[in-house]
Amino acid sequence: MAEGKIIKALSGFYYVLSDGEIIQCRGRGVFRKHKITPLVGDHVVFQANSKTDGYIMEVCERKNELIRPPIANVDQAILVFSAVEPDFSPVLLDRFLVLIEAKDIQPIIVVNKMDLLDDEIRSTIETYINDYRQIGYDVIETSTVTKSGIEKLLPYLEGRISVFAGQSGVGKSSLLNALRPDLQLKTNDISTHLGRGKHTTRHVELMEVGGGLVADTPGFSALEFHDIEEEQLPLCFPEFRERSHECKFRGCTHIAEPKCAVRKALEAGEIPAYRYDHYVSFMEEIKERKPRY
Repeated sequence: MAEGKIIKALSGFYYVLSDGEIIQCRGRGVFRKHKITPLVGDHVVFQANSKTDGYIMEVCERKNELIRPPIANVDQAILVFSAVEPDFSPVLLDRFLVLIEAKDIQPIIVVNKMDLLDDEIRSTIETYINDYRQIGYDVIETSTVTKSGIEKLLPYLEGRISVFAGQSGVGKSSLLNALRPDLQLKTNDISTHLGRGKHTTRHVELMEVGGGLVADTPGFSALEFHDIEEEQLPLCFPEFRERSHECKFRGCTHIAEPKCAVRKALEAGEIPAYRYDHYVSFMEEIKERKPRY
């Protein structure tokens, strides 16, 4: 039997990259019985009589997995946000960051469409960019029109499995086309009526870009904290995490406890107020979540 990595899943078939060749496989019937669903990014053991007639026999242990998009063994997430059209949304970015941090995946923030900014909006966007850099996140400013910043992304991709994620219409497919023009991924302009992009990516597929494997994923804007518990949320904010040992109480939620180092930093202007506000609203959302049995 051979080994390989699933690079595409479509209509019940799994396309496995093994020794430079792509083998079309199906999953074993017993997988359904044991509720095993192979994912793009999975390392698998398979057997095949030809390139179009293979069967996945075993799915190897995953280091992580995402549900939306459905992909496994991700090294980093390239979170693509547009400066405008659609407008930059720090609350949506923070939702993405929490979900990525909870999976122990390295986030890279890309702010695209920087060429569309006027001076007033540019000042606001640059303030956000500086805030996230101060927290410790890598932030890359790009434009697929002027090609500015595109080359700065390439070193991040080499030798890694990266997932490109973000709202519809922010330019994920355009960025990938700029990084590797022969991909010719379909792109759509923003719908002026809805104020958001149309979905152009219909399935998850790993593609070779910049010396690594990259997943262009379906755009989405609804992200729920189904798998994150109350005590886990503070750990998903790096600037909270690094100060938590200074709090008086162990397991401090940074909301009502006395002598909280996070709230002290907030009052001192060391933590952006909007980040803290998002944290509080996310905590309320998790608390109000219906229990699962």
